[in-house]
Amino acid sequence: MKIKKDDKVVVLSGKDKGKQGKVLIADPKGAKVVVEGVNVATKHQKPRKQGEEGGIIKVETPIYVSKVQLVCPKCGKATRVGFKVENGKKTRICKKCGAEV
Repeated sequence: MKIKKDDKVVVLSGKDKGKQGKVLIADPKGAKVVVEGVNVATKHQKPRKQGEEGGIIKVETPIYVSKVQLVCPKCGKATRVGFKVENGKKTRICKKCGAEV
């Protein structure tokens, strides 16, 4: 998977199209990511312990990784991710400016 935790991404489709955020969780097995402030659902939570409060809380839910695109830290644009191998080490690069991500 080309998107990793703590990457800045932009949403390409859906109700949150155009929003940018940081990847909180990356799930390569399910090909999903959880992005900060994107695909927020409301959850009704009961108090479980004595003194704990219940109520309606907002939770970010996973979206498919194909619906997000990496934002290059150097050029600041949404870009595809390429790979380059140097000295046996594989690194991710920006397809637009060629900078290492």
